[in-house]
Amino acid sequence: MSVSSEGDANEICLLDDDPSVLRSMNYLLASEGFTVRPFNKALDFLAYASTNKVPLLVTDVWMEGVTGLEVLARLCAVSPTTRVIVITAREDLAARAIAMQIGPVAFFMKPFDDEEFLAAIRKALLPAKV
Repeated sequence: MSVSSEGDANEICLLDDDPSVLRSMNYLLASEGFTVRPFNKALDFLAYASTNKVPLLVTDVWMEGVTGLEVLARLCAVSPTTRVIVITAREDLAARAIAMQIGPVAFFMKPFDDEEFLAAIRKALLPAKV
């Protein structure tokens, strides 16, 4: 399967099964001028990522069906250059350790500070240094 190189280099995919969280993060990021593509189902996001360039994913850990950790593992295969920010409402040291081994650029507990979150988004979207 080929990945489309088209798309916005500042596009952020949001993945969370909680509609209110998805809506509020979408609003926050859009108000800062980012292009946002929200997903409430992990499999829908993974299908999108397999055929489209995804510069940045913000994903919840605990979702029904496929967890954010499973998404991270699968994403490594279909889109290894995608940067990831992990968010969660549940403190789980094992999940944090696993996520950090996979390599997200940031890990946030909900509710999180908007300015710190936006700073992590901006940093994640900076071009990679070679």
